Amino acid sequence: MRYITFALAKGRLAQKSMEMFEQIGISCEEMKDKNSRKLIFTNEELGCRFFLAKANDVPTYVEYGAADVGIVGKDTILEEGRRLYEVLDLGIGKCRMCVCGPASAAELLQHHELIRVATKYPDIAKDYFYNKKHQTVEIIKLNGSIELAPIVGLSEVIVDIVETGATLKENGLTVLEEVCPLSARMIVNQVSMKRENERISQIIRDMRALVLSRQEGQQQQ
Repeated sequence: MRYITFALAKGRLAQKSMEMFEQIGISCEEMKDKNSRKLIFTNEELGCRFFLAKANDVPTYVEYGAADVGIVGKDTILEEGRRLYEVLDLGIGKCRMCVCGPASAAELLQHHELIRVATKYPDIAKDYFYNKKHQTVEIIKLNGSIELAPIVGLSEVIVDIVETGATLKENGLTVLEEVCPLSARMIVNQVSMKRENERISQIIRDMRALVLSRQEGQQQQ
């Protein structure tokens, strides 16, 4: 039996993903050792391997078959544009991709003026402004604190992930438009889906049932 290899986005998402996997009977004791320097963690009994990667790299590992299954945010999937199957919304890591800026910038968005947009997500920003709003903009790619851009006059608005909006508020910015809702997704390599269809389909079914039961539990609260 060949291994089913999982690539998980490092950090909170990997932790939450593993909690969900454990609930459907897929565990990996090796991963619980905080002092381990191993890069790949294995459960020989289940024929599963896990590794942690930077979120941006997870779709690449999955597209090229280095991982059969990946867990990563929808924002990364949209930005990376890799060839893979997006099979399930896990309902964790929920947030929004938004156009933000000072309240005064709202008018510039309505009148389709040529403005500068700072973002870590140039492809998502381009798709939103060019294909959905039909507004010509200059996109400026940044890697650090995006909120800084409109404050220092680098751009009129930003496109960024918003969770609570607290950072925006503290810096005199606000959500002007919502681009799309985001959450963690399960992605699968296209060849693996054919080659290991039975095993991977079972994992998807079990995870889908878990997601549904969690949603029902939340609705009853």
